[in-house]
Order: sequence, then C-alpha cells, then structure tokens
Amino acid sequence: MRVKSNKSLYIGKIIKYFVCIFLAILSIFPFWIMLTNATRSTYEIQQNSISLIPSTYLLDNIRVLLGKSFNPLKGFINSMIISTGATLCTVYFSSLTAYALVAYDWRLRQPFFTFILAVMMIPAQVTSIGFYQFMYRVHMTNNFLPLILPAIASPATVFFMRQYLLATLSIDIVNSARIDGAREFYIFNKIILPIMKPAVATQAIFSFVGSWNNLFMPLILLTDNDKYTMPIMVSLLRGDIYKTEFGSVYLGLSLTVLPLFVIYFMLSKYIIAGVALGGVKE
Repeated sequence: MRVKSNKSLYIGKIIKYFVCIFLAILSIFPFWIMLTNATRSTYEIQQNSISLIPSTYLLDNIRVLLGKSFNPLKGFINSMIISTGATLCTVYFSSLTAYALVAYDWRLRQPFFTFILAVMMIPAQVTSIGFYQFMYRVHMTNNFLPLILPAIASPATVFFMRQYLLATLSIDIVNSARIDGAREFYIFNKIILPIMKPAVATQAIFSFVGSWNNLFMPLILLTDNDKYTMPIMVSLLRGDIYKTEFGSVYLGLSLTVLPLFVIYFMLSKYIIAGVALGGVKE
C-alpha cells in the first residue's frame, strides 16, 4: 500500500510539473513570436505569419524604425515620467484612502465606500470629452500633469487596498502607536505602508502597466512630437499610406514591452511574499 501511495504521489507531481511547464510555455509564446517578428522582413511576416526562428533583418528594421522619426529614447523617457508619476500617486493615495476606510469609524464611511464602488462602474471614455474640454480651457494640453494627477483617484486600487487591510491589519497596532504619541501620518508611513508592501507592489505593477500602455488619453492630450509616449509612437508606425513595415512595427512593440518585464521582475518577489503571507494562519 505504501508503494502504491508513493507512486501516486510521484505521478501527481509529474502531472503538476507538466501543467506548470505547459502554462509557462503558453505564456511566453506570444512574446517570443513578437521578438522573432522583430527580426523578420515584412515579406516573411506576410508569407509565413508564425515562425519560432529569428531572421536576419533586425538591422534593416532598426534603420526603418529610426527613419520614421521614431525616437525610442524620447518616447521611453516620456512614458517613464508619466507611468512612474501615475503609479506613485495611485498606490500612495489609494493606500491612504483605504487606511481611512478601515482604521477610522466615521458616519459616512460606508456611503463613501459605496460611492467609490459606483465610480468603478463608469467607463473612462464617458468622461474623456469633458476632461479634454476642461484641460483645454485651463491650457494644460501637451502637458504630462493631466496624465499623472488624475491617478490619485483610483477606485479599483482603493477597493483592493481596503480588502487587503481588512484581512491583515490589526487595529491594536494603530492604537498602540497612538498611545506612544505617534501622529497619524507617521503611523501610516512607518507602520501601515510596510504591512501593505505586497499589496502595494501588486497594484504598482498593474498601475504601471496600465499607464505605460495607455494610448487613448495621451493621444488626445499630446500633440507635440517631443511629448509623445511609446504607445503613440508605435501607433504612428502604421500610418504609412503606401506600405506598412511590419518588422519595424514589431520591433517598436518589443521596445515598448521590455520595461514592463523589468518592472515585473523587480516587484514579483513582493507578490510572492503576499501570497505566502495570506497562506499562513496564526
């Protein structure tokens, strides 16, 4: 019986490893296709759309890409400024709002949280026309601030942070810090934020990726070539009337995606720590 039990456990492990390897390959496959197409010519992509073997047209695609007034350094800097600023605003002020919803007992706490949930249901496209008109009247078009400051109000992030604090925060810690004479912002910055590290890292990844890939609002607000972000530059690569160089388009997409990999690998350990923290019971 013991031999059969060990054999069944061994087979179960093999199945788990096989499923994990299959899912990993399935996740990596689209990115590998994109990187492979960045080294191929337009003719090769049109004739054979899927290839796992890199080609020899990478330098040609780079020349075509740079010849279309594509400035990856400028686009990278602009996207990094917007995404970093929006991410910092999102995670800090959303964490602060979630802390107020959990740690304080005030009369309108539940209606305020209900209002946040209602705002989550409103698509961003509904308010885009009014937002653009407002920015135009205050002369803030071609400016990065309208793309950064609205990130302070992020209902989805507030909801996630609140749920995380409800599961992990003990109000006795806050009361102890108050008895010791700590002020509220000191408690939040020195005690609450370290507790929320896994949640902050998770939402920072989502916020950064969403801001980096945002095309709709930057395309409306930014009309100066020096202010273009990476997604705008990549979208303009398909604007050639006579011919679209798909190799250069894939190369531009590859350059756009690379920073997202760096951010994910930098913050992934905090996500794993958060999963481990949630699985430990006192």
